Amino acid sequence: MIELGADALSILRAVFGMGLLTLLMFIWMYATRLPAFSKAQLDPQEAMHPGSYHDRIPSEVRRVADNYNHLFEAPTLFYAIALAIVVAGLADPVHALCAWAYLGLRVAHSLVQATVNKVAVRFGLFALSWVALGIMIVRAMLAITG
Repeated sequence: MIELGADALSILRAVFGMGLLTLLMFIWMYATRLPAFSKAQLDPQEAMHPGSYHDRIPSEVRRVADNYNHLFEAPTLFYAIALAIVVAGLADPVHALCAWAYLGLRVAHSLVQATVNKVAVRFGLFALSWVALGIMIVRAMLAITG
């Protein structure tokens, strides 16, 4: 294994934390979706087009699936930026703090969306996560452009 500094390892732990969040949301999604499909007497083939069956399953089931899908949107940029920071040797305490802030805010966003789904709260958490990610992007760009 390549020897990495504490800040680089911290950033990588946040990356793996995002992966774990996605895994947990996947498990939650199917733990709620499969019983909902059964209760609604939906044939799995009816799910070939996402959204075509949404009127037949409860909102609390759709919210979890929606969040799972959201974890493949902005977080994919987080993965790329965090790994680029580590590979480029730019890891420092500020980048590590931002990576953990991003993870914490996305965990909170997931919990809000999958439970109470208060859009204003969700949007606030989403926007704050972008602040953390934005700081990482701008700082890394400034560092590599001199």
